[in-house]
Amino acid sequence: MNQYMKENIQQFQTENENKARFLIKCPDQPGIVAAVSDFLFKHEANIIASDQYTIDPDGGQFFMRIEFACPNLKEKSEMLEQEFQPIAETFSMDWQLLYVSQLKNIAIFVSKEPHCLLELLWEYQSGDLMANIALVISNHETSRETVEALGIPFYYIPANKDIRQQVEEKQIQLLEANHVDLIVLARYMQILTSHFVEKYENRIINIHHSFLPAFIGAKPYERAYQRGVKMIGATSHYVTNDLDEGPIIEQDIERVTHRDSSDDMKKIGQSIERTVLSRAVKWHLQDRIIVHGNKTIVF
Repeated sequence: MNQYMKENIQQFQTENENKARFLIKCPDQPGIVAAVSDFLFKHEANIIASDQYTIDPDGGQFFMRIEFACPNLKEKSEMLEQEFQPIAETFSMDWQLLYVSQLKNIAIFVSKEPHCLLELLWEYQSGDLMANIALVISNHETSRETVEALGIPFYYIPANKDIRQQVEEKQIQLLEANHVDLIVLARYMQILTSHFVEKYENRIINIHHSFLPAFIGAKPYERAYQRGVKMIGATSHYVTNDLDEGPIIEQDIERVTHRDSSDDMKKIGQSIERTVLSRAVKWHLQDRIIVHGNKTIVF
């Protein structure tokens, strides 16, 4: 990590040392917003941003993201969590209290094609991806020089379906040693086992080079070309054991015509992939996503 990046992170942490976010999911009922707001007021916290959404206001689910600033937050954090618990129990809340200055540790998995990795590294260098990229893991050596030039550890672990379990054991050791919070599959072309996926539930973000649910699986651009589509896109989603069917975080599209070959579509699609994956990762880092079933609420 160069000096500019270090200074950028230090400045971010200093500016946000007294900021935190609540993510809340619970059955909808009167009084939730009032209870949370009153709790923060009693602890001298100032609400910076508040978003809420209800699925079916008549007995449905309530979702809330609230960001606040609280003096001496570090000293108060344990007390806040303890004293919020009775409110959470009253409303049957599934909740998290997340501290803005505590940057998440990311592991990026990549195979041969580097375009999504390069986008994430550029955002990281520029200070727009506020996290700690702890390591990059690949089943190819292609990106080693690029990654190590930024001072990020690069691990080459050959992988195929015959040694998948042994490979994942090595990967898990590295992830645990680096206290990884989020795994980003930046065109990592290997299927993960159910054990791995369940261990990191809602903490693995993938980019699929297709506008899901269309063209699930391999070679979507070739299949899209053969189908004669007029729009192509990319989808970023959390990984589940159902291939390419996890909760969708972000999607985008671009028009194509009969004049575009499958190679043309691939080039256009790669540009979409980069931005879609980057947005999804940023939203996760900013605690903007609540998973509900196989859907996401993105504030």
